[in-house]
Amino acid sequence: MSDTKARTAEQIEADIAATRARLASTVDELVDRASPKNVAKRQVEQAKAQVFDERGQLRTQKLVAVGGAAVGVIAVLLLIRRLVGRR
Repeated sequence: MSDTKARTAEQIEADIAATRARLASTVDELVDRASPKNVAKRQVEQAKAQVFDERGQLRTQKLVAVGGAAVGVIAVLLLIRRLVGRR
């Protein structure tokens, strides 16, 4: 920082303008990333990636696993309901 005395006012103003432009760009990017529409779009893309592979084929293994888990949860809930209903 010892060279700060050697800088001209124009150089300092140019540095400030460049920093301001970088900050504006960063803020714009953050606003774009955080917009609800873009967040929803990314979530849909992630969900599709879980169901479809790179070639657009269904990932049947994952679907079967999720379906089996859902059936298991429903079966457990029905069993609990039946056991609680007997009391």
